[in-house]
Amino acid sequence: MSDRVTAADPLSAAPASGGPTAATPHVDAGDAGYRKDLKSRHINMIAIGGAIGTGLFLGAGGRMSQAGPSLFIAYAVCGVFAFLVVRALGELVLYRPSSGAFVSYAREFMGEKGAYTAGWLYFLNWSTTAVADITAAATYAHFWSMFSDVPQWILALIALAVVLAANLISVKYFGEMEFWFAIVKVAALVVFMLVGIFLVVTSHDVGGHTPGLGTITGNGGIFPEGTMPMLLLIQGVVFAYASVELCGVAAGETENPEKIMPKAINSIMWRVGLFYVGSVVLLALLLPYTAYSGDQSPFVTVFDELGVPGAAGVMNLVVLTAALSSLNSGLYSTGRILRSMSLAGSAPRFTGVMNKGGVPYGGILLTAGFGVLGVALNYVMPGEAFELVLNFASIGIIGTWAMIMVCSLLFWRRAKEGRVVRPAYNLPWAPYTQIVTLLFLGSVLVLMWMDEGISRTTVNCLPLIAAALVGGWFLVRGRVRATAATPRD
Repeated sequence: MSDRVTAADPLSAAPASGGPTAATPHVDAGDAGYRKDLKSRHINMIAIGGAIGTGLFLGAGGRMSQAGPSLFIAYAVCGVFAFLVVRALGELVLYRPSSGAFVSYAREFMGEKGAYTAGWLYFLNWSTTAVADITAAATYAHFWSMFSDVPQWILALIALAVVLAANLISVKYFGEMEFWFAIVKVAALVVFMLVGIFLVVTSHDVGGHTPGLGTITGNGGIFPEGTMPMLLLIQGVVFAYASVELCGVAAGETENPEKIMPKAINSIMWRVGLFYVGSVVLLALLLPYTAYSGDQSPFVTVFDELGVPGAAGVMNLVVLTAALSSLNSGLYSTGRILRSMSLAGSAPRFTGVMNKGGVPYGGILLTAGFGVLGVALNYVMPGEAFELVLNFASIGIIGTWAMIMVCSLLFWRRAKEGRVVRPAYNLPWAPYTQIVTLLFLGSVLVLMWMDEGISRTTVNCLPLIAAALVGGWFLVRGRVRATAATPRD
């Protein structure tokens, strides 16, 4: 049945005499039909994969060249707020696991308008991220001479086709792909960090430079360009954490999420500290910040300068894997989110269709369709495609994270009123945590506007995005109401 029909009205639920009790659990029609094929190892590695993506492997090079070693501060700050967001989502997941994730929670606590807004902001995030991922994959492929003469848009199309085909089979195959993608990424970063630490400790020459603190102090210190470049790059750093909420979406296809999710979510914090902050610090110690660029992964740059035969090629293969992993995750998550919306009437009907493998292929194909537009973008403007979509993806991420925190805040308020019961695993220091996170997200928008060029243009497009959401709501509201009023078997 439609979740708007089967869910008890939480506003009318009253505590029983003898103490507060939870209202009848909300039921989401979008959760029906999925297979609980994701295991503990899948969720743990999906959580890792969500925290390690294209934003680190490709984006860190260009950001390092602009902000210098101070980039590690931006990664650390954004990492803290990313953890708070996924911790808030984890509390909601343990309250009620759902493949619709925050869209389903927005529907319960904010109504259909909230679910509609959350869902389409998330789609904005991943449809543009898909473009960034295939752009990154094509950029990585150009590292090898055999692909250097192949147009970037053709490589982007091949990347999209390969990942789309794999994603349409079943959730089990998705989980296996993400498991091994994450294994490759983690192994590569561990190897890089061990090699980097060895080079720093032994002061081994790297491309004519002696690694160590002197590499930082001798090239302008931690803030060689001042503090403002680091602040202005925060919106791009937010993009690096764009997949941390993926484990919350995957919880709907997981057995025993109450046991698996807390462990997976808690591990995100130390992974951020180790892999993001640690890697950026090592990059700053190994080479001057001016040695990096946005055209090449910074890890490939290090191994290139080191002169180890084949090492740069291997690392480039790893970062190509990271881009494909992110694309795979985006197709997976938007498929589930769009199905939840479709069955409530706020997304096209075909996005609610499943195949025999329990895969909502309609929503996946819609996201892939926007990926095809990204292929065209790579044809028209290959040099600026990544930066352009990165900024629009950041808007979607900020909106998605804000909706998660608003849902968490409303959930906390209902718990205080005794209408729901918070799980033992919850977001600490509520409601202050949610409020501070929302203020941080608002400040990111301000920083984007303060930046020049594409970032400011993106923020100036916010009224257009809002107008599109409002106009879209007027188009679908009739179907939403009809769906809510029509009982289903």
